[in-house]
Amino acid sequence: MTEVRGGRPIPQESRELIARLDRIQTWSLSPAFLAIIGVGFLFTFYDIFDINVSFVQTCVQLVQGCTPENALSSLPLPTVLNLVGYVIGTLVLSPISDRIGRRNMLLITMLITGLGSLYTALAPDYANFIISRTVTGIGIGADLAIVNTYVGEVSPRRSRARFTTVVFIMSALGAFFGVWLGLFLTTAKAPWPSGLPFALGLESGWRWMYAVGAILALVAILLRFRLPESPRWLLQRGNHQEAEVVTASMELRAAKTGALDLATTENVPTHWPPTRRVPYADIFTHPVYLRRMILLFCMWFIGYITVYAYAAGFTSIFTAVGIPGPEAGVIAAVGTIGFVAAAVIMSFVVELLERRYWLPVATVVTFIGVAVVAIGGGTSIPLDFVGAMLIFAGFNLWVSPSYAMTAEHFPTRARSTGFAIVDGVGHVGGGIGILVLAPIIPHLNVVGALILVSCFLIISSILAQFTVHTRNRSFEEVSP
Repeated sequence: MTEVRGGRPIPQESRELIARLDRIQTWSLSPAFLAIIGVGFLFTFYDIFDINVSFVQTCVQLVQGCTPENALSSLPLPTVLNLVGYVIGTLVLSPISDRIGRRNMLLITMLITGLGSLYTALAPDYANFIISRTVTGIGIGADLAIVNTYVGEVSPRRSRARFTTVVFIMSALGAFFGVWLGLFLTTAKAPWPSGLPFALGLESGWRWMYAVGAILALVAILLRFRLPESPRWLLQRGNHQEAEVVTASMELRAAKTGALDLATTENVPTHWPPTRRVPYADIFTHPVYLRRMILLFCMWFIGYITVYAYAAGFTSIFTAVGIPGPEAGVIAAVGTIGFVAAAVIMSFVVELLERRYWLPVATVVTFIGVAVVAIGGGTSIPLDFVGAMLIFAGFNLWVSPSYAMTAEHFPTRARSTGFAIVDGVGHVGGGIGILVLAPIIPHLNVVGALILVSCFLIISSILAQFTVHTRNRSFEEVSP
């Protein structure tokens, strides 16, 4: 382990607390806290995916001359500005969580997100729709960074990726809910599998989509008041007494599943690194963290081109190449089953491999999905369903291990900040990708469009192989 010198000495009692945290090998907060965090993530991903099917109706109602066939051409602007909101929110709010605490900022970010969703539901025109999506993005961008930081810091050392993935199951359910509700509320009835036989096709169905999102955000806010603060963050800020209370509670719960190992301070650093007034300085002035930041930013930026093309535009891609809107919506909705299945499966197997090895696996699964669609020639609904499920499973497969890996690559004093830079600003890749790809896709067949969108995962998975080994290592060892 790299020893830290030149900063504040870590009091012996704080070193002992860190050792006590590192010996815990099971989830040691209330199981309800996993659900509380999960509800917030359910809403976050509901909001990311609710535009997928519903945007066709939004565009037809708010954009002059918009039709289901050309809706893709109007998708880039709200998507890009939503992602610009991610960047603004995560760069401004995430560093504040490194100063005032994870829990407090989790309340603020969910409040902003919920207000943005309510604004979207009430948007009178396309300009306000775009502005509201930007406001929503401000909250979501910071929330993603802080939630993943928080989960990593309160999870056992041997299972950080696993519990990040467990929470991510709720994200997958949010995506599933967002796409299927869009199909139910905004598309006309049609015989299965060309549509949803019991769809409501409400004239303002897309507004109800965002109203539901605002309600989910309110529920998440009320639940998050129950969360404890991260004990690692408390120790860095010198609040030993509160950290002791949280740690003791975690130990008591963990001891119910078996005797705890002896706590040893052998691998715990003796000094906190010099405190910077602005958390960004801990990243940009430190050569190790600067290199990690550049690498991870490139990985996320390029990978998000694929992720957001599918997350926000899967339905629009299919309608752009001539598939009827209700049928395209059904294919996207069925595809989300793969999204949920991948999250559930990964919660059991994610710790079997180093985080970075999952990205090539995800890329292979995605391209198998494209191949299945290709075998059907884009005209076989059953094969389109199977291919869509594999595609959604594939691009989802790499997200949760990448979340865990990213949080592990930065120190506690600037973990939210580092995550914000690489993941938050990396979201711009999704927006730029849609801007560049949207004019090209209508000139391709469905298979060509899917290959074009998916190929960016190859580059992202290659970059991931240059990250450091983090599995089953303490935070202080990986990022002192």
